[in-house]
Amino acid sequence: MGDVKRREFLKVAAGTAAAMGFPTIVPSSVFGQMAPSERINVGAIGVGRISRGHDLPAIFKYDGARVIAVCDLDEERAELGRQFVTEAYTKKLGKPYDAVKVYHDYHELLGNKEIDAVVISTPDHQHAIVGAAAVRAGKDVYLQKPASLTIAEGRYLSNAVQASGRILQIGSQQRSWKQFHRACELVRNGRIGEVKHVEIGLPGDPAGGNATPMPVPKGFNYDAWLGSTPMAPYTVDRVMPQKGFDRPGWLRMEQFGAGMITGWGAHHVDTAHWGMNTEYTGPVEIWGTAEFPKSGLWDVHGKFLTHARYANGVTMDISGDFPNGIKWYGTKGWIFVTRDEMMTPTAGTGKVEKIEPLMSSDPKILESVIGPNEIHLETSAEHHANWLDCVRSRKQPLAPIEIGHRACSTCLLHHIAMKTGRHLHWDPERERFRDDEAANAMLSRPQRSPYTFKEASWV
Repeated sequence: MGDVKRREFLKVAAGTAAAMGFPTIVPSSVFGQMAPSERINVGAIGVGRISRGHDLPAIFKYDGARVIAVCDLDEERAELGRQFVTEAYTKKLGKPYDAVKVYHDYHELLGNKEIDAVVISTPDHQHAIVGAAAVRAGKDVYLQKPASLTIAEGRYLSNAVQASGRILQIGSQQRSWKQFHRACELVRNGRIGEVKHVEIGLPGDPAGGNATPMPVPKGFNYDAWLGSTPMAPYTVDRVMPQKGFDRPGWLRMEQFGAGMITGWGAHHVDTAHWGMNTEYTGPVEIWGTAEFPKSGLWDVHGKFLTHARYANGVTMDISGDFPNGIKWYGTKGWIFVTRDEMMTPTAGTGKVEKIEPLMSSDPKILESVIGPNEIHLETSAEHHANWLDCVRSRKQPLAPIEIGHRACSTCLLHHIAMKTGRHLHWDPERERFRDDEAANAMLSRPQRSPYTFKEASWV
């Protein structure tokens, strides 16, 4: 079946299923195995820690999709990725599965017309460039957060997605978790009164890291891995473990991201915005302070406290000193939400205890029923399933690119405030600082050739 006809078939099939009241992405046990022409063929770009631990296992669950290609700049990881996918489908299907193509250049994967959609699970500094290339190649995209390395790159990506008409879901999976949806719906419907203030707590990153140059491992395209960022000596602590899939050092390097302010902040700021109804804008003032390491390789922020004010008067504080999660304060109470597994220190005891994932100033707030004429936020049982459904229906997903960009750009504004130490004034419509060209210069970074937007998005 040709590519255009195949896509049209998927759209018609999705409409038929919706009209009959069936979900469009279902396990094979419900209707039996799908014919190959009906499936969404997926390519995985980046098959390291987050891909193996989160993205790929989620895609495996749905018979409406099939991973048929993997791509990684590390030849060993690419092969391990192929084995991971092959073993998963062999177990799922009960027979040998040997249909996974291996690539070491994402442009070549994007050139494969059999691939309908891609899951991008690369390091943060590659997100926007690879995402833009993917939509221009006609692929729908599931993109790990944060959306971009800089605010300018995020704007470029959002514009590229909207111009392409492709579906892009940002990996803000908290939107598909029940407690986050419930918390935001309660806040949006005034159960704590008028929102006045928001606190966001984030985890931290240690200083350290060995900066001693090392030989680049055989089979690893380090130059392409650095991508648009400056050339720097290879060391395992700058990149990722050579064996295994433990947390990589690049997450602690400003060369490749901003640290936890975007790493976890992209999740929590997005949730805060969802409850505040500010998903398509950002703050108008930002200020704060942060400590940065004075030695070692890793240089992302340490202890910090940043503040923001929105046009509607709501203020936001972000710090590692708050419990990991989001807390909205209103004129009639407060609501706090976090993930199921979160722990917090118990003051003065040296012990840690589990945080309740959803709390409020009054238990009656959480028992409140949202009426039929009130605000009902979109629901999703699972984030990747929501994306796959939208690939079929062509509806916007739960976390579209512009919302992801606004969450990421807000985090980056807090980071710029950390770096400058100044009280900054931001225009969310123009996406520029007022009367501060030094701060405006931090909205983008030079891109190293040949890994620029223009050169990387040739497809």
